[in-house]
Amino acid sequence: MKSLIFFPLLILFSVVSVGLQAQKIPYGNNPETGKYFTSDGTKLYYEMYGKGPALLLLHGGVYGYIDEFEGLIPELAKKYQVICLATRGHGKSEVGHAPYTYLQRASDAQNLLKHLGIGKAIVVGFSDGGFSALKMAAQYPKRVSKVIAMGVGDLPADRKKDANYSAKSLMAQSGAYFEGRKKLMAEPDRWDESLQMLNELYNEDILSEETLGTIQAPTLLINGEKDDYYTVESFETCYGYIPNAQKVLVPGCGHVILYCNFPLVMDSIESFLK
Repeated sequence: MKSLIFFPLLILFSVVSVGLQAQKIPYGNNPETGKYFTSDGTKLYYEMYGKGPALLLLHGGVYGYIDEFEGLIPELAKKYQVICLATRGHGKSEVGHAPYTYLQRASDAQNLLKHLGIGKAIVVGFSDGGFSALKMAAQYPKRVSKVIAMGVGDLPADRKKDANYSAKSLMAQSGAYFEGRKKLMAEPDRWDESLQMLNELYNEDILSEETLGTIQAPTLLINGEKDDYYTVESFETCYGYIPNAQKVLVPGCGHVILYCNFPLVMDSIESFLK
């Protein structure tokens, strides 16, 4: 049975204080734990932290990378073995030579579990990674025990298609940020090519009732009520399609809820995983 999880707005401490706990660990570029494996001919990077039941973290796209979870990882690693996968074309993972799809992302994720000898994991994703988590739960149900998807919505075929990222536009918007990102990239010369494949993924791939309706794993959806990418209506539609879902709508926050109200997100995750 579906249920609605709601917590009042918590402003117990800023995400800055959370980040300070983790700033000594270079998440996403940590030679002490970073390793590689090959998925369908593409070399992908991952890191692991903590001990316990397996929990796979899938980060967002374009601006996103493993380090966006800098506050989440140390908290989850207290109880779980946290596995952080770098998506194709992001950070230290290669781009590959096949078009990006959510099925491909789900396959990469389950290939990592297979590589590690892990039968089943909790899968947590944000934005791009949230959709990948949902796709993985639908496509590989035996691999997923629970799903937490943040910053997601319904992706029907007839939605507005306006993703148009390019290296030139991103450098104009956030040049210093992406100069830092390029230093990590396995194939920086292919960054613009990767962005064009991301545009096709965001504009063309479908993730709606045909996929969401097949998910059987307990699922928690968390979005900001002012999300610029996925409206409350889109979020509610997504929630309505998943048979065993719970939801949290974070008051006053946009897309990047981890940095807007980390305490509420963390509390929601912990309550769901109990």
